[in-house]
Amino acid sequence: MSLGDLTKQLAKEVVGAQVEEVLGGAKPAEGAKSEPGADSAAGLIMAEVQKMQAALKDDKELLVQCVAAGETLRVVEMFAPSGRVLVLTGLDGERMVTRVVAGADTVQLVCKPVTVKEGAKATRIRFVSAKG
Repeated sequence: MSLGDLTKQLAKEVVGAQVEEVLGGAKPAEGAKSEPGADSAAGLIMAEVQKMQAALKDDKELLVQCVAAGETLRVVEMFAPSGRVLVLTGLDGERMVTRVVAGADTVQLVCKPVTVKEGAKATRIRFVSAKG
């Protein structure tokens, strides 16, 4: 197995574990509407950020920022109530909890890996999808 294949498999397992944790083992009934799919804007954005985060080692964290209404938000949670809407929760410049609700196709995020300070634990972004 190549390093690339191993990385993909590890990322798939981590993302699967996060989804399982968020959903608590609940699965939608057959034919029921499920969480935002991989073909929706919200689903695509969340999947890409999850992949970036999963690829990081323990000494790195993914810094995700969103600029909205003139404020820069450090994102700590992404919620997709539907495939077209994202709710970003984070901290603004004054460290106040702030939320941005926007159409997923209009959201622009800046993502970069940063090294955490020695002895500190890396912050992980929380991903939440609406249940069917």
